[in-house]
Amino acid sequence: MRIEFEILFILIAYLLGAIPFGYIFTKKLTGKNIREMGSGNIGSTNVRRIAGPKVGLMTQLSDMLKGLLPVLVIWFLKSERICTFDEVFIYLVALATILGHNFSVFLKFKGGKGVNTTLGASLFLSPFSVFASVMIYFIVKWRYGYVSLGSMCLAVTLPITGFFIHKISFVFYYLLICSVFILLRHIPNIKRLLEGIESKSGL
Repeated sequence: MRIEFEILFILIAYLLGAIPFGYIFTKKLTGKNIREMGSGNIGSTNVRRIAGPKVGLMTQLSDMLKGLLPVLVIWFLKSERICTFDEVFIYLVALATILGHNFSVFLKFKGGKGVNTTLGASLFLSPFSVFASVMIYFIVKWRYGYVSLGSMCLAVTLPITGFFIHKISFVFYYLLICSVFILLRHIPNIKRLLEGIESKSGL
């Protein structure tokens, strides 16, 4: 019964992550299809460019929250001894949520780059890594003006700080996988950066 419950919870986490808030908010509030405008991405950066800062902020917070909630539920159930889980289970749930955002079943397995959802899912698991990576993001974005470059530096920072804090552990491997996910989703941005045609923030 426990295995069935864990599989069900991972599926629920994936479906929660798959909710395309950027697409929904932009469509409802502006009538625009975010997937056909700008970079075509459903993340907060593209939403901010197309629908404005308020809708962008709504998207960012919602994407972070859908990453955080499943992790908090698992922690609560375990801490209150309502359910028992293996140590690795909470990380599998977090990854399921991120994969839901990146490959949403509601968008024919298309999705965003997963940065905000990763930050939300990781906030409770490794708060210092999240804080450090966000600081690096803002520094790089301020210095060079590229959201994508900042996001990739954020991704690299997660496992590096995770190693120094948690050593070789489930947390480190989780952050390493998150970093790989983000970098893989940014391959088109890497190509545009190399070609000198990547859009800067606000454009």
